[in-house]
Amino acid sequence: MQTRIDVHTRRAYERHERRARGMATSLGWFSIGLGLAELLAPREIARFLGLEGRETLIRSYGLRELGNGWGLLSAQDPAPWMWARVGGDAIDLATLSLGMERDNPQRDNVVLAAAAVAGITALDLYCAQELDACRRIEESPDYSSRSGFPRGQGTARGIARDKASAMRPRFVDHPPKIAQRTMETVR
Repeated sequence: MQTRIDVHTRRAYERHERRARGMATSLGWFSIGLGLAELLAPREIARFLGLEGRETLIRSYGLRELGNGWGLLSAQDPAPWMWARVGGDAIDLATLSLGMERDNPQRDNVVLAAAAVAGITALDLYCAQELDACRRIEESPDYSSRSGFPRGQGTARGIARDKASAMRPRFVDHPPKIAQRTMETVR
């Protein structure tokens, strides 16, 4: 039988897991949307960023995003797919750094895109860590039914009571004769 604390702890864990999985699902849909944009309009994205000639690279990033989105939406454990998104974000930031050159007329757009990717990276990293935390909680052993005493709490209390009485000073139960005479004269 679970105690009240166990039930509350379990509910808190379930809320935490629902939030993390919900965030992963949202990021999965975001991946699919971004992947479709990169796959279907690489020329427009390259022109916007001043990265003309890299349309094939942008298309390949679209395929990566579609794969990550599919994985996040369909996997039993979305944590590895979230970590794949974090890695993909790092690659995206490295690619965007190519457009940071002073002679790029679209440099402001690249800075804006890099800031957006950095924000999404922070969100991806947070979600991946939360999903990992859920996995660690699930995999940890449940000791809630154990007392920590090999022979049970009742036995431990009995041993403690016996030890306490053995350690009790003798004069508490058997006062010295002088104290007995003093108590008799006071009466």
